[in-house]
Amino acid sequence: MQVSLKIFDETSSGEIYNETVLRLASKRVSAREVIEQRVRQEIQKFNESEKAELFSGLVQPRDAERELNGYKLRTKKAIDANAQVKLAIAAFSKNQFFFLVDDRQVESLDDEFAITENTKVTFLKLIPIVGG
Repeated sequence: MQVSLKIFDETSSGEIYNETVLRLASKRVSAREVIEQRVRQEIQKFNESEKAELFSGLVQPRDAERELNGYKLRTKKAIDANAQVKLAIAAFSKNQFFFLVDDRQVESLDDEFAITENTKVTFLKLIPIVGG
């Protein structure tokens, strides 16, 4: 049974600039699983779209330029999900973004939480995360 989880990206001033729904296999997940699945779903969506010009995701792909609403790759190519997941996990460990569940900061990648229909996950990026 798949579970839906609402994810929000916010600025440090509290402005929401991206909202998405993540599909997960379990009602109990770790921060690591959410980050990994988020990155993989963003990349899968981009890689499968022939028309996508901008990548809107947690990690800026290598050879991409920052645009107003995402990142523009210099040449259209598939993004490596495994490399991007590693960068996102490393960025969390270096406090380059905060991960909040219902306004409570998650401290460890192994922290687990239960997903309800009202669970809200917020990613608060402190600096751009540039990757693979």
